[in-house]
Amino acid sequence: MLKWVQSGLSAVAGTAEPEYGADAIQPITNRIENNQIYRTTNETDFKWISPNYTNVETQTFYFTDLTTKNVGFAQIIHSNVMGVHTTAQFTFRLYNPEKPKEVNIWTSTKLENFRIEGANFYADNLSLEITDNKIYKFISKVQPESIIEFEMERISDGIIFGNDGFTYYGEDPKQPWGSMRHLFWPRCKINGKIITKNFGEIKIENGLTMFVMALQGMKPHHAAKSWNFLNFQSENYSIVQMEFTTPKSYGTTKVNIGIIVKNDKIEYGLINNEVVHLQPEVDEVGWPVPKEIEFKYLQDDKQVGLCKGKLTNLIERVDVMAEIPQFVKNIVSGVAGAKPYIYQYCNEFEFENDKGEIEKGIGFNEVTFISE
Repeated sequence: MLKWVQSGLSAVAGTAEPEYGADAIQPITNRIENNQIYRTTNETDFKWISPNYTNVETQTFYFTDLTTKNVGFAQIIHSNVMGVHTTAQFTFRLYNPEKPKEVNIWTSTKLENFRIEGANFYADNLSLEITDNKIYKFISKVQPESIIEFEMERISDGIIFGNDGFTYYGEDPKQPWGSMRHLFWPRCKINGKIITKNFGEIKIENGLTMFVMALQGMKPHHAAKSWNFLNFQSENYSIVQMEFTTPKSYGTTKVNIGIIVKNDKIEYGLINNEVVHLQPEVDEVGWPVPKEIEFKYLQDDKQVGLCKGKLTNLIERVDVMAEIPQFVKNIVSGVAGAKPYIYQYCNEFEFENDKGEIEKGIGFNEVTFISE
């Protein structure tokens, strides 16, 4: 009870949390029952939860056009600070690793008159709708630099780890003081267009996308001190890995989930994976940034997949503190050592399966540092 009160205080005041230890986090990787590492998603799983406490909830489509090499993401962010201030944002990234100086768009636009209807989302000049647990249609005209009309159709099953996808913060998972949740459509078709000011109309025909819905039900700098993320798409494979490491307050606990899809079948959903940063160098903002990266996929301590690449093309180093609103900045600045930066990369990666077969594709990955 005392730890719950302490956490409640820190959630309001923005203070650093006490060191509760690893017993105060219940990772989804430890909440597996009856050997069910994952299950297939249904449309109900993708309903917006929209809790009435501090949280950030997102739906993100990471798209890849293997023909043109255009990649990026379209994202809706719905956030609530302390149950009193709710906002929504549309963010968009377009990048081409073969033409990095020519094709590179980033927009972040506040949404007006937004509302949630089950798994759908609406705002002025924006709509996201799901049909038959199979197709998403995403139209946004809120930002003249990144007008989109996308239709995404699921190829493989959706996947959620455990029964509900939740990692809970707190000693009692029935009364948590924070949470983390992810669920995926790892391999989808995407068709549509992007209308830009600088590049005109860009079509996506028979591209691929990975869709992820996420909920971070507490302050980001309390939930994790670092993240690693991979979305790899190739002719036959979709490879996803997401890892976060908690601050010392939760025992510097690593939580890692990984997915391997071949064509339309999920081959593996894995919870014992490893991210390896190679040749890290401390940059001018003080973080050890890798030159190469490996995402290892492990089952019963046996490596069943490896996705790796050189981090030659840095899309952007995002200074999170420069991007977030002032009221959020005031909260985060109360934590000593919080210095959040997101390093976004897009490069040619290769995936090696458990038979030693290698396939090249496009890897979009993020390396995020939040606090020491």
